[in-house]
Order: sequence, then structure tokens, then C-alpha cells
Amino acid sequence: MYSDEDLNNAVENGIFSASDVDKFRQFVAETKQTTLVDEENFRLLSGFNDIFVVIACVLLLGSVLAVFGSEHKQTGLILFTVVAWGLAEFFVRRRKLALPAIVLLLAFVGGAFFLTLTYFKPVDETSFMIATAVATLAAYMHWRQFRVPITVAAGAAALSGFVIFMTLAIFPGIKEWILLLIFLCGLLMFAYAMYWDMSDRQRVTRFSDVAFWLHLTSAPLIIHPIFAVLQVTKHDASLTSMFVVPVLYLLMIFISLVIDRRAFMVSSLFYVVFALAKIFESFGSVGKSFAITGIVIGSALLLLSAFWHTARVWLLGLMPAHITARLPVARTGNAPATANKA
Repeated sequence: MYSDEDLNNAVENGIFSASDVDKFRQFVAETKQTTLVDEENFRLLSGFNDIFVVIACVLLLGSVLAVFGSEHKQTGLILFTVVAWGLAEFFVRRRKLALPAIVLLLAFVGGAFFLTLTYFKPVDETSFMIATAVATLAAYMHWRQFRVPITVAAGAAALSGFVIFMTLAIFPGIKEWILLLIFLCGLLMFAYAMYWDMSDRQRVTRFSDVAFWLHLTSAPLIIHPIFAVLQVTKHDASLTSMFVVPVLYLLMIFISLVIDRRAFMVSSLFYVVFALAKIFESFGSVGKSFAITGIVIGSALLLLSAFWHTARVWLLGLMPAHITARLPVARTGNAPATANKA
């Protein structure tokens, strides 16, 4: 299996011409009756060997942690982190395996985080602040060496944690504002994701993959505080709050269409299902509320997926040109696109 970035590298090395690659992309788009930019592709599996290697890596890392960490937890975590980096040197830097790259990145950053926590007793806001700072540094080191797209999102999440715990450590009385801090960190991460998205409006390079993981990480940070304030999952939540949820979801669909990212819709799906079930239940559909909600939401999402490209072209046509010029391309046809070079 190969990615769009592999095609770009082949063009740069003179193996294919840029026009041939563009024609190939156009052929694939016409065959699938869609456009590449709207497919929101990201590299997860390059073959079953990815799954095979991940199973082996998990077994090895888990065994290292169990054997050497049973007597001395810090020793086990140090070896766990070192082995995760060593495995990445071969399977990520040399073999370019996609799924193992994600697993080994999470193992390395997570190992660095939990290793740092073992040096603090008791564990408090200050210890979490230092641990998230170390995790951020670990993600930065991993990115410099391996350039795995999810690393930027992992580093941004760790940095957000550092900001939150640093604020709590300096201002202990601000705990009631924790949801606002999380929301602001989510907005900043969303803005950073848009920076990467604007760097590859055709979505054919690694930049698009980085943006995908950033959007996937930022969405819960933005969505959860909003619905937590509305107390959607509380049994005594007001019916007014429940009616607000579908309205907010329509706004999220609008944002998802504009930026051509489905992360917002997915991240808030649980809250919407719960709220609609409560609404149907209040009108007498007790026992069948979740089933009815599933039919309504499932049908709506499938319909949106089927007409995603058409809806997006129509929506962007209503927006000012200086805004659409910064957003991922919406094509009225299957015209070939020239890739940005990563």
C-alpha cells in the first residue's frame, strides 16, 4: 500500500511526472465518484503486517514492564520507554509502518509521563504539571526523529495538560474554572489544526494527517465543557438543555462542513443521542427512545455522508472568497489538483 505522500516523493525523485500523478488521482476520484480532498484520508494501515507488528510490540512492551517493573516500577518504565523508542527506530523510521508508529508513539510519550509521576509522592497538581511538561518534550523529540503525524496532536494534548495543571498549581482556587481552561485549550488546538490544514488545502501531504489528529484531539476539549455546563448527562437535566443540544449539533455540522472535518460530529455524538433519547422519552416513547434516536441520527448521518461534497460546495458558495481561499478545496468537478510539497 502507498500513500499520497509516497506519490509526491515519487514525483520529486523523477519516477513519475506530476501530470501522470494528477491524472491518476483524477481517475481514482471518478471511479469512486468523489474527490480526494473530501475523503479525509489518513494513513492507519499499510497492510496486515501492521497489525502483526503491533501485537508483537504490545506483547514485548507489556512483558518488559511486568518483568522489570514488578520489583522496581521506575526501572520497568525506563526500559519500557527505551524499548518503545528502539522499536520505532526500526519499524517507523526504516519500515514506515503506520499503525505501529501510532502505538509506539503513545507508548513512548505515555511511558515518559508515568515515569515522571513515579518520582513524586504524593501526586498533586505540581507533579502532573512536570509530568505533562516531560511528555510534551518527549513528543517533540519523537517528532524530530520520526515525523509521525499523530505526534503533533499528542504533544499539543500534553502541552494543554501542562497549561491547565500549571494554572491550578499557581492558582489553587481556580478549580471551578477548569472547564473554561479545557475549552480555551481546545480552541487553541483547533486554531493550530487549521494552520496545518491551510498548509495543505489539497490534502495530499503529511500536513493533512497532522491536521486530522489535531482536529480529533481538539474536538472533545471543545465539546465536553459545553455539554458539561448544560449538564446533559444528568438525570435531572432540564428539557430546555436537551433541546439546546440538537441546535448546537447543527452548528457543529456546519463547522464540520466548512472545514471538511467530521471530528466535531463524532466527538459530540454521544451527547446528541442521549439528549434526543431524553426528548423522545418526555413525549411518551419510554423504552424505545434510544432505538428511535438511533434511527433518526443514523439516517441523518448517512444522508449527510452521501451528499457531503454537494452540501459543502453549496455552503462554501455562500461564503466570502477571502475565507474560502483558506479552506480545503471544494471542487465542482473531478479536476486534478497539484499537490503541495511537504
